[in-house]
Amino acid sequence: MKGQEWYQEDDVAEAYDEKRFSRGGRLIDRREKQAVLDALSPVKDKKILEIACGTGRFTTMLADRGADIIGLDISGPMLQQGRERAQAAGVADNLEYMRGDAGRLPFPDDEFDAVLSMRFFHLADTPETFMTEMQRVSNDQIVFDTFNRRSSRLLYNWALPMGSHLYSETDVKQLLAGANLELVNAEHDWIIPYGFYRSIPNTLASGIRRMDSTVVSTAVGRPFSSVSYWEARVPE
Repeated sequence: MKGQEWYQEDDVAEAYDEKRFSRGGRLIDRREKQAVLDALSPVKDKKILEIACGTGRFTTMLADRGADIIGLDISGPMLQQGRERAQAAGVADNLEYMRGDAGRLPFPDDEFDAVLSMRFFHLADTPETFMTEMQRVSNDQIVFDTFNRRSSRLLYNWALPMGSHLYSETDVKQLLAGANLELVNAEHDWIIPYGFYRSIPNTLASGIRRMDSTVVSTAVGRPFSSVSYWEARVPE
């Protein structure tokens, strides 16, 4: 995985949420959580695995809504942040965190109703392996996001600490086909890349976000969206 050593540093884990989801980044957090809920709801009593769960933004949210959820991540410091978040939210007894490798998931076939992975595939050096493992342990649903090849993200990708793997829609469809998964829904968003929103106050970002949403909803704007949210199913 790209940036694996960087991702596991204690100081990176401690500053991760503050750096990405404060200021205008709050809008990103809200949109990503809504995308997850749109795909997975209803979540009550659903058995879910989140791969690359990081600091537990989604695991805590889903546990609070009644999901039976396990969060897996390669970074011990990230998992510790997740445990502290779950404790603060009062859901620590309703979820489990595990350290592990997404390329070799320590679960039997068809173990989960849904497998979730957000903010992961842009780091994946062998996405086919990871997708195949996700499919193996899911008996129904796969939910994930990607950063898009035809977007403004190309303009600053070189400046990121670990770079990004960018995908076209064709790439994603081939990835799913290779894992014997069927695409059932896709949402495309964010003409302006995430980094811009994180750099400005939330009040200013909110106005820009409204314009961004208007543009990306058009036939002209949609192909240049920087992020896509995908939902796939295991064929019956």
